[in-house]
Amino acid sequence: MALISADRDRFPNTPWQLVETRHEPGNAGTLETLFALGNGHLGIRGAHWAAADAELPGSFINGLHEIWDIKHAENAFGFARTGQRILYIPDANNFSVVVDGEALSLAESDVRDYRRTVDFFTGVYECRITWQCRSGAVVTTTERRAVGFASRGSLALSLEVAADRDISLDVTSSVVNRQDQPVEDHSVHDPRRAGRHAGRVLLPLRLDGGDGSLRLAWEAAESRQRVGVAVDHWTSAGVQPFETLVDQDDSSVRYVLAVSPDQPFRLEKSASYAAGRAVLDDGTDAAAVAEAGLRSVAEIFAESEAHFRAYWATSDIVVDGGDPGLQQAIRWNLFQLAMATARADVAGIPAKGVTGSGYEGHYFWDQEVYLLPYLTYTNPEGARQVLEFRHAMLPEAKIRAKELSVDGALFPWRTINGLEASAYYAAGTAQFHIAAAIAFAANRYVWATGDTAFSEGMGAELLMETARMWVSLGFFGKDGLFHIHGVTGPDEYTAVVNDNLYTNVMARFNLRAAAALDHPGVSQEERQLWQAAADRVQLPFDDRMQVHSQDNDFMTLEPWDWTTPRSKYPLLLHFHPLVIYRHQVLKQADTVLAMFLQWQDFTAEQKQRAFDFYDPITTGDSTLSACVQGIMAAEVGYSREALRHFTNAAFIDLDDTHGNTIDGVHIASTGGVWSSLVCGFAGLRDQGAVPYFDPRLPREWDGLAFHLKLRGRLLLVQLVSGAITLTVQDGEPLDVDVRGQVLTVGAEPVKVPLEAVTEPEPTVFPSGLPTASIPVVRPNG
Repeated sequence: MALISADRDRFPNTPWQLVETRHEPGNAGTLETLFALGNGHLGIRGAHWAAADAELPGSFINGLHEIWDIKHAENAFGFARTGQRILYIPDANNFSVVVDGEALSLAESDVRDYRRTVDFFTGVYECRITWQCRSGAVVTTTERRAVGFASRGSLALSLEVAADRDISLDVTSSVVNRQDQPVEDHSVHDPRRAGRHAGRVLLPLRLDGGDGSLRLAWEAAESRQRVGVAVDHWTSAGVQPFETLVDQDDSSVRYVLAVSPDQPFRLEKSASYAAGRAVLDDGTDAAAVAEAGLRSVAEIFAESEAHFRAYWATSDIVVDGGDPGLQQAIRWNLFQLAMATARADVAGIPAKGVTGSGYEGHYFWDQEVYLLPYLTYTNPEGARQVLEFRHAMLPEAKIRAKELSVDGALFPWRTINGLEASAYYAAGTAQFHIAAAIAFAANRYVWATGDTAFSEGMGAELLMETARMWVSLGFFGKDGLFHIHGVTGPDEYTAVVNDNLYTNVMARFNLRAAAALDHPGVSQEERQLWQAAADRVQLPFDDRMQVHSQDNDFMTLEPWDWTTPRSKYPLLLHFHPLVIYRHQVLKQADTVLAMFLQWQDFTAEQKQRAFDFYDPITTGDSTLSACVQGIMAAEVGYSREALRHFTNAAFIDLDDTHGNTIDGVHIASTGGVWSSLVCGFAGLRDQGAVPYFDPRLPREWDGLAFHLKLRGRLLLVQLVSGAITLTVQDGEPLDVDVRGQVLTVGAEPVKVPLEAVTEPEPTVFPSGLPTASIPVVRPNG
């Protein structure tokens, strides 16, 4: 059921904010995700400050994790050995407010007015609540939050309490170790959700506090990673703490005072976290490192506002016309991208960013295929750092390759520390295509930036080692073609198959790019082998259907029973994998994704027939699918379908359409929203001779505008019905191809007329009745 779009009175359409005007029970955990803040390194969920009003509160640091030994019921050589899971860090976002003996909470108190917002333009969270207290007093509490950007480990919290009469106020500010609190293990029922550790995880190293200040540090029991937090408090009128208590699981600072109507009480809480490389070594005082990073609350708010002011100047995407709520949804998605990536630095981007613990905080292929396009064209330095992080995993990837009897490097399907953490190999390790995703992202970054230092160093090494893996994984068959067997493509509802088309197409790209390198590490013999494999790679094609087959056997599978009720979706939660694997049914776009990424290798007719065949049998059970389906629908010319898929993608989390937004934002989908706008409706295609645009503006829209950082320039793209206008706002002129016309674009706007795109007649494929409709014939007698 829709959440945000279903109640525009409670969640009004405001283009620069997400606003909640009324509190209602239910969906608290999902809203904690939607109102979360982060900077790519530190994240804090949007929970209310009172414990009674929070469902799944917490804070996270990218990459801070615990490990454990994976216990396989039936073991085998090469299975993943070590599990990794992101940790809930000790959480500073906790207050209790007691007025005249009444503990205020949304669950138990009388609320007269309520409004909370997260402001996309400043990065500031604010929640203002007016309470009718049992003592007769009317009290208004206002909490504001922001995370630092220049100081990426910083968190600012302020709480103001104002009253219409004299009140007795008792406020406690706490730091809670949520990781070791008893919580249900939801992963038992849903593999997309995070599990819990059996024993204690965070072991205290330092527990100091006094006079309103806290200096705390812990070490993870198995990974031995450390986290420290330093917290300082400041109050209006110089109110001193009533008491400061320190404990490994709940440290607090308490204030007890009288508050008059003419002098509200304001409490400011500055927290600084330290974790990662700076505090991993034995003897490092993580709390001291955190203390050195303390900033005032005002400084942290100013950092957030300055960062987003600069961000939106070049990263905003403006849509004119259409659904009035769509602009808000677009900016919310772009806001999530900034919060997931801005200060990740040399680290990966978790599938949920730093907004939740879903997918255990792991890095997948998502970051290369769905996030790095956005980063490459809006924050090239950030893209380079993610690629540097992947490159740092090469030693482990080479060891993993040997375990699976291939050469070169085999990157883990899901990981935090570089080791494979996927315990189900059929939908994990078998997805070898992650190697091509990394090579593709590295190649795109070099193409878009011209970074020769990277291309000659780390980029070349990534291309070479992945090419060596592909040529040893595949083989030349008796038919003279190059085959890759026993793999799983992006569609996890079809596993461990031969010649998955997406895998083969992306491996071909990888091999070609490596063969084109002018690098001393590549011998002539190796280059010729890579080129021969690329030239002869098998691309399954069904002659009867005249459509590319997802793999060698896909067209022989039994069609899925499409009378299956919607309550049985996603299928992975209701059917054994073997049931799903036997049928023609897709979790997400697979062949269609290959044709988008390798756009120049397929004809318009091939793309249309593939879309027509696969789109109806794609469940969309993966949040990675709608954006890709929309991009290809736009290219084919299906304007209505393109807009429908895009709208679905834009509201995946805002409306919690997949039922697991509680565990964090689907960050790859937010990257897909960016690609849908830039690559779908504006028709950008890259890695050719020059940037190529073939726009497909929806009929319902009046215009679309955005910026791209491209080869040292800042390119403004403005699209209206019947024309595209290009302007280089910073940098030298740039050659751009618009539907086959190459133009030199400089500081003066270049306007190109566009003919309307004719919608093609859809392909009609023969299909039988669903299995469940076949009548049961019983013999007489």
